[in-house]
Amino acid sequence: MNSNSITDIKRYPLKKNDLLQGWDAADSLILEHMSTIELQGKRILIINDQFGALTCGLMNHNITTYTDSYVSYRGILFNSHQKVTPINNLNDLEGVYDYVLMQIPKNMSFLEDILIHLTNHMLPHSKLICGAMVKHLAPTSFDLINKYIGTTSTSLAVKKARLIFASFEKEKFQNIYPQRITMDGFEKPFINHSNLFSRDKLDIGTRFFLEHIPKGDFHSILDLGCANGIIGVRAQELNSNAKIHYSDESYQAILSATQNYQNHFDKTPILHWTNCFEDGPKNSLDLVLCNPPFHQGTTVGDFIANQMFKDSYQSLKKGGFIRVIGNSHLGYQAKLKHIFGNSKIVATNNKFMIVDAQK
Repeated sequence: MNSNSITDIKRYPLKKNDLLQGWDAADSLILEHMSTIELQGKRILIINDQFGALTCGLMNHNITTYTDSYVSYRGILFNSHQKVTPINNLNDLEGVYDYVLMQIPKNMSFLEDILIHLTNHMLPHSKLICGAMVKHLAPTSFDLINKYIGTTSTSLAVKKARLIFASFEKEKFQNIYPQRITMDGFEKPFINHSNLFSRDKLDIGTRFFLEHIPKGDFHSILDLGCANGIIGVRAQELNSNAKIHYSDESYQAILSATQNYQNHFDKTPILHWTNCFEDGPKNSLDLVLCNPPFHQGTTVGDFIANQMFKDSYQSLKKGGFIRVIGNSHLGYQAKLKHIFGNSKIVATNNKFMIVDAQK
């Protein structure tokens, strides 16, 4: 084990006096279990490490770390002192792994996608060890592991966390992801990778937002938190001369948005795999279109929306504006007014509100 304490792991983005810790009891359980195993000469794959607790705890061994999350990617880089660079595409997995360590994701389609990929990188001696906080552990997790990997067993719960064990007993599976989904109002189907919100249908908020995409003299438009890129596709249809930017924290979202945009247009969007739009060029955008998420993994709150709004303000040109959709009770009108000094309601229905704010 690495000599660094798990309590040294910091969350990303780095914040002064951040009371949220960068690891959980499931990380601790996995590391305690691995400390009892002889790992000399073993290949270890780490999946969905939150901020680097597993990676840093095992980086003296032969490890590969995979994450779809930019926030986790940056956290792992920081906490490992740049010694470990995670991969962010499941297709980049190589060879056979003796141990696969995984924090179980919230999204069960993403878990299924991961497990199907693992069937190509495990042999009968390979072990899967999953960690999860009990309150977030869905029964479907066991079903999927049993289906694709092998019979599961569990540890006792410790500090509200539990481990799931399975040895590889199955065969290689043909992957069912990404999926092609037909969307109302679009001639061509959309390609949705597994770790997308509402990946199997068009959610009602996006459906309402699509009815209110502006048309105007826009040169640069950002689809912020783009998911499969459908908002950017509609914005391009309405504003043929505009340059479309896509930004998302999920690498699979960036892949989906890119494929879907290029399936509709004979040109390439500008891509930003990043946290909100923290690295975006300043004073460069005419329009930002945003349907903010209200959770990051299992952490729920409005902190992502607030950061998106602040980053948008920095990146918009003078006179540019942001258009946001959200559940009416979330109070985005007041939050935008606090940042921009103004806001106005564009449209509402019985659940959602669309709000503009101009720089």
